[in-house]
Amino acid sequence: MDYLKRTTICAVASAIALTAGAQAALSKDLRIALQSDADVLDPDQSRTFVGRIVYASLCDKLVDITPDLEIIPQLATSWETASDGMSVTFQLREGVIFHDGTPFNAEAVAANIERSQTLDESRRKSELKSITSTEVLGDYEIKMNLGGADATLLAQLADRAGMMMSPTAAAEAGADFGLNPVCSGPFSFTERVAQDKIVLTRFADYWNADEIAFDSVTFLPIPDTTVRLANLQSGDIDMLERLAATDLAQAEADADLVVQSAVSLGYQGITFNISNGARGDNPWGNDKRLRQALSHAIDREALNQVVFEGAFAPGNQAFPPTSPWYNQSLPVPPRDIEKAKTLLAEAGFPDGLELEVQVPNSTEPLAVMQVVQAMAAEAGIQIKLTSKEFATLLSDQSAGDYTASQIGWSGRVDPDGNNHQFATTDGGINDSKFSDPKMDEVLNTARVAPGIDERKALYDEATAIMLDELNRLFLYHVTWIWAHSAKLQGFTPYPDGMIRLEGVTWEE
Repeated sequence: MDYLKRTTICAVASAIALTAGAQAALSKDLRIALQSDADVLDPDQSRTFVGRIVYASLCDKLVDITPDLEIIPQLATSWETASDGMSVTFQLREGVIFHDGTPFNAEAVAANIERSQTLDESRRKSELKSITSTEVLGDYEIKMNLGGADATLLAQLADRAGMMMSPTAAAEAGADFGLNPVCSGPFSFTERVAQDKIVLTRFADYWNADEIAFDSVTFLPIPDTTVRLANLQSGDIDMLERLAATDLAQAEADADLVVQSAVSLGYQGITFNISNGARGDNPWGNDKRLRQALSHAIDREALNQVVFEGAFAPGNQAFPPTSPWYNQSLPVPPRDIEKAKTLLAEAGFPDGLELEVQVPNSTEPLAVMQVVQAMAAEAGIQIKLTSKEFATLLSDQSAGDYTASQIGWSGRVDPDGNNHQFATTDGGINDSKFSDPKMDEVLNTARVAPGIDERKALYDEATAIMLDELNRLFLYHVTWIWAHSAKLQGFTPYPDGMIRLEGVTWEE
């Protein structure tokens, strides 16, 4: 056989092999285990962390972030802020369509902003409050007019407030959009079985389709961390989010697995019902001294060591101690049982009292609250734990059907995202219904302050109020830990905890 003929045959064989490999990759259903089930799949209404993981594959945003937290283009290719800060003009990506065939353009963006601001059930209203109107300047150019300079806007648009939904589907479905969400991301919605699975299918007309290597992705809620890891090791799933710190050594010792991590932007803690309905009228909601007493009863460093083997960071603010926004003058306090007892007595409960805390029915939150329960008992606080499926817990919390909740927040690039919607009077996720005119003034001013130094001083002031009022009692800051099959290649960990599948492949 001559050289030319041999070369031709080899080239054909290689092409066939490459084609077969590509087909194998595209026929692969990527299976990802989540710590809990997502809530409603409507970016305007939802609030769960795992829901945002699903959205990373379902709904593109106007802008995204890098692993280093820089704002970068996604559906918007560029933007320019007016010299007076009173408007931002976006140039939009051309050739993008939603999963139902509706074109993505400036009119679609305007419709999304209007829906986020006016839908009765929307939780994005406070995030987009600064936008007073939109102007469609061309098919792919839109101007957002602002009521005042807003240093937080781009960061908001890098999250759910910037997720673009088909205006056709949104108008038809109204508040029921989450039953069949239609966006423009790399995968389209196929099926959902509550507490079982969410199935997305590769969208062939995705604008960045060459970067997507899977035919489908299935998200499986598995609350028990031990079961999640066992399923990964058996091959029943390909990836899990939030590997338990106690399982880290076992996962790292498995040659078939890869473990990756990133420090989060958020916090975990206890949220109190201050005045959200009838159940807000209780001693814990009515007297901050009781909340302060519980805080003094907790040894945050010991909590981190016992539950997380020191892998996480003890915390007492909305930002981790490593954040430039952390108020260094108010560090994590040492445990002070005597101070806790004194505060209880001053509040009229020298013999202690009971506190009911609802807690997600997954391994780590339950372990956290069992340790807090034991610590609090030494001060005379008897904590009653009520375990709930996470979406149910959120629903009850939103409705005011709770006294306290063990709950956290995954964090946002801008400090506003960790505070404003939780601590201002009309905040979209202010389930405490905490209201303080000074807090409103400080956090609203921080949104429009001209420079980092001015904003830092305002957030320091807000933090001082938060640590006095304690409608949110902060406990610790997580490190996101992912584990996945070694066959999964190209995954990049992000501080926001999202799983981005662009550029991720499966190598047998």
